[in-house]
Amino acid sequence: MSFHRYVALGDSFTEGVGDPDPDRPNGLRGWADRVAEVLASRTDDFGYANLAIRGRKLRGVLDEQLEPAIALRPDLITIYAGANDILRPKVDIDALAERYDDALGRLADTGARLLVFTAFDPGGSAIFRPLRGRFALYNEFVRDSAQRHGASVVDYWKLREYRDWRYWDPDRMHMGPAGHQRMAIEVLDTLGIDHGLEPLPLLDLPTVTRSEQLREHAAWVRTSAVPWVHRRLTGRSSGHLVSPKHPTLAQVVAPVVPRVISPGGE
Repeated sequence: MSFHRYVALGDSFTEGVGDPDPDRPNGLRGWADRVAEVLASRTDDFGYANLAIRGRKLRGVLDEQLEPAIALRPDLITIYAGANDILRPKVDIDALAERYDDALGRLADTGARLLVFTAFDPGGSAIFRPLRGRFALYNEFVRDSAQRHGASVVDYWKLREYRDWRYWDPDRMHMGPAGHQRMAIEVLDTLGIDHGLEPLPLLDLPTVTRSEQLREHAAWVRTSAVPWVHRRLTGRSSGHLVSPKHPTLAQVVAPVVPRVISPGGE
């Protein structure tokens, strides 16, 4: 199976926040780039567009990205949206799901292979655990819409390894490089694409004292939690000055992996 025009829609999850690469647009790589690199290796005429922008709620994703995505005539579309809505103090999950379902219908009508995601399970997070019911309800709507429109589903909720914080960025809100790599593997497996991606090695967790844990948590509150809350209170998105990193279909060049040659030759 080969795809020739892949378009990714969404928010920070798809933009690649948490997987830094200063040589790429927006300084990010992410799972979608990793998937695109594999797909590009399977055909000579592959193009990839990533329209995702961090901080976007569902309305912003659909209003800004849906029409441009359809105009690119993709044969593969991925979309993840709605998590930023669920994290708000108040949300109408039914209205959210209805609008998302309409959008999936439009994307499915293009004839492209469509892949969607459930939201992650926040049960392992003391901060987001109170919203677990919202996430679970939203996921049921996503699964139902996917079935109705013939979309494939990456069930993020069921990927239990994401309970391990080594898959996450220090901000505890976005996947880190290991998390993005694991998600790329899951996407490719769901699509039925042969690939050679392997999970990234996980760092050993250091043994820390109670006082060190408290200092670490205080630093996280200061550098991540407080700015996040402030943006919600002021209505200012983290992506208000951010543009899509690949707004049009572009060629993809896979990163060069140095070859290790033994002293005796190849």
